[in-house]
Amino acid sequence: MGLPLALGKPNRLVNAFYARACADPSIQLEIITALSLDLPEPDHWLQERFLRPFLDRHFGTDYPRLDYLADLRDGRMPDNVSVTEFYFQSGAALGNRLRQRRYISSNYTHVARDLADRGVNLTLQLISPPQSGYYSLSCNPDVSLDLKKRLDRLDDRKRLTLGQVHPELPFMHGDAVVDAAFFDRVVELDPAQPLFGLPRTPVELQDHAVGFHASRLVADEGTLQIGIGSLADALVHSLILRHRDNAGYRELLGTMDPAPCALEDRRPFEQGLYGASELFMDGFMHLYRAGILSREVFDDEALQRRANAGETLAEAGTGAVMDGGFFLGSFGFYDFLNALSAEERPRFRMHGVGRINQLYGGDEALEIAQRKNARFINTCMMVTATGAAVSDGLADHQVVSGVGGQYNFVAMAHAMEGGRSILMLRSTRESGGKRVSNIVWDYPQCTIPRHLRDVFVTEYGIADLRGKTDEECIQTLVGVMDAQFQDEFVARARSAGKLARDWQIPARARRNTRQQLAQHFDRGRFPAYPFGSDFTELERKLVPALKRLRALSRSKPRLLAAAFRGRPERHPDALARLGLDQPRSLTEKLYARLLAAMLD
Repeated sequence: MGLPLALGKPNRLVNAFYARACADPSIQLEIITALSLDLPEPDHWLQERFLRPFLDRHFGTDYPRLDYLADLRDGRMPDNVSVTEFYFQSGAALGNRLRQRRYISSNYTHVARDLADRGVNLTLQLISPPQSGYYSLSCNPDVSLDLKKRLDRLDDRKRLTLGQVHPELPFMHGDAVVDAAFFDRVVELDPAQPLFGLPRTPVELQDHAVGFHASRLVADEGTLQIGIGSLADALVHSLILRHRDNAGYRELLGTMDPAPCALEDRRPFEQGLYGASELFMDGFMHLYRAGILSREVFDDEALQRRANAGETLAEAGTGAVMDGGFFLGSFGFYDFLNALSAEERPRFRMHGVGRINQLYGGDEALEIAQRKNARFINTCMMVTATGAAVSDGLADHQVVSGVGGQYNFVAMAHAMEGGRSILMLRSTRESGGKRVSNIVWDYPQCTIPRHLRDVFVTEYGIADLRGKTDEECIQTLVGVMDAQFQDEFVARARSAGKLARDWQIPARARRNTRQQLAQHFDRGRFPAYPFGSDFTELERKLVPALKRLRALSRSKPRLLAAAFRGRPERHPDALARLGLDQPRSLTEKLYARLLAAMLD
């Protein structure tokens, strides 16, 4: 059974097939999929008290969760059923033996091939209601289109393609439009499954700083690909700041005095951007509304070259501003897509990743012309001294998420004149109660090899590594790493013979501290929720407090000190939200004091 990643799974139908196999050991069922969305599972009673009211309000009380996820989590999957995945919801599978053992490391563009090779003979997918006799694969043409082509060539294999109409899925244009013959059967029964709306999460000031520096690299009259998460939100926020308040944007850059970068573009977006991204998400909606996502492309090479030369193409009609592979986002994003007018809707198109993520579909010249000044911006967890990127897994081969399309876009950037791959990362993180550097000397595995190194961005600036020697890479990365870790990193490089012994850390790099960041990035210009929030005002106060308490829990002395200074009477409403306003036990009294200390 092949299932689309993320939004396009018909959960109740999947659960029915799964239950049938669980009840009949003679059935051998392998489910092959990725990004199985699920509601978060609280791992502490205090987290449960915070999350449960929010989840019930946000998703409803009867959201049909995927039964196989619960059985994977609890280790009770029957022997005749297996689940194979090529991408995880970030961190969801850490420590889960079954899921880690059944992970396939595969480029997004290779997934259809791998599914066909593993013998997929049943596919299920949510689709949009028909228009003029045609259906749309809507949120998930990404693998479905490429897989269908491969399976149709296998005449000797019995197979079944099922589409289930979801009344709330928007009809998307592009290659996603298919006729009824695409499916062996269309299920018209309402799936009774709300679209999975991602909650909008806070953006830390560290993330805002990363996004701000990345925004300096996006060229007007260019092409943009971005991922999802707080770093992407931070980037979009800074792009809009650059466009709407260019004077303030430049003034902030002037006070920061960052290291110069030849790629930099500080102008407002007069010509606009075109989106070509495997993931179509909220950020592109915000850029469209801000007037930035406005550069039109045309599926005719001659017309496209004329457009690139600055001609006004009145005879060409309206072009596309966004081409995506799958979409996922907030409830507001789905409302935006459904509310597109008849004139606007064709400007947003969906395709297979074989077209979006690479240049090998037979229209290379056209796609290169469309994707001029391409900036493929993704995230990574760590970068090594010579430019290898760690994005999907840990040292012991535990998979955090997956390769996805990151390698595709990095390789494509190197294949295109003017294309650049940009990987954003936080320079530090908290691990085991300690602050550690994400710019490391080496790491046992990588997602992007060092020979494909390009641009890395941290909260301290831009490191352009393309074409640089190993020594130059090390020197450049020192310039964007936290000052706390620079001396040890430099000493390691000298010891390995990769850095001249008389090289000195620049004075500008010595200023890379959290205190220096705080001087430039404030909540007035860089809010925690730049695009709104799904939490109430009270919940927005509790989110960082609970996060601080979780981090503090690793230190008993600091917990004890916090318990002594906490004053519950100062925060009656916040404590009432968690049922701690009238504690009924010694444990609840302790947590009331701890939480009060985190809220002060």
